[in-house]
Amino acid sequence: MQNFLIGGASGMIATTVIQPIDFLKVQIQVRSEMGSKDLNPLKIAKEIYSSEGRSYRVFYRGLDSALLRQLFYTSTRLGLFYNIKDYLVKKNKREPNLFENTAASLFSGAVGSIVGNPADLALIRMQSDNNLPLSERRNYKNVFDAIIRIVREEGVSTLWRGSTPTVVRAMVMNFSLLVPFEAVKKQLVPYVADNKYRSILASLVAGGCASFFALPFDNIKTKLQKMKVGADGKMPYKGVFDCIRVSARNEGIAKLWVGLNTFYVRVAPHAIISLVVNDLLRQLALKQKKN
Repeated sequence: MQNFLIGGASGMIATTVIQPIDFLKVQIQVRSEMGSKDLNPLKIAKEIYSSEGRSYRVFYRGLDSALLRQLFYTSTRLGLFYNIKDYLVKKNKREPNLFENTAASLFSGAVGSIVGNPADLALIRMQSDNNLPLSERRNYKNVFDAIIRIVREEGVSTLWRGSTPTVVRAMVMNFSLLVPFEAVKKQLVPYVADNKYRSILASLVAGGCASFFALPFDNIKTKLQKMKVGADGKMPYKGVFDCIRVSARNEGIAKLWVGLNTFYVRVAPHAIISLVVNDLLRQLALKQKKN
């Protein structure tokens, strides 16, 4: 239970800090899908700030959904990963090897994403609502209103719409964050004495890996989760592969990585804060256990 609580706390702290960047990341993905060529994040931020009553609160739209997602998603993926790691250390009397860390990260990422998908769906819809015409906006009041209305208006199964790319994204994200993080941190031991600095440096490398490999799946996830029935009575995408095909045809395959710089600026600080806080809290817990 301790690892789950630490994982959830570290994820929620990190999300509170980087929420405006995550909001901009979604805006870039949505505008790319709509055919916009000007995807400069600073210009987009200035435009949204001006059009939304010059209030910075707009950049925290969906924060309650994001925090709820972290409560379920990050507590599960980090909690499971470090529970498995602690079990393997106790059983084998050694640190887990690369294969063991890989398997643990993929499994915990998949489980965490399934648990957190309803809150993630609500988050994406709340963040992308401002791009819809006024008459088509969902105008959810908060995450709980969003979930209740989604169930009532579209059915319970809709809460897991986009779960396939979400699971793949989470597996890729967890693998490319945790495996490099643990590996780089271990390699830095002879060169960096302070564990805190080792964690920061390792998380920067892990953030870069996660950004590159996870962004295409994050892009597809966003499109599937926010889509609405069109004027022809059909959904714009039939599924994951159709979404990839249509996106590649309409925007170009490179646009699956649209907003990579913004995504890294979102992922790297989140990785640093969540992984370093998680590491520090685990170290404190171990010290208290020994005492």
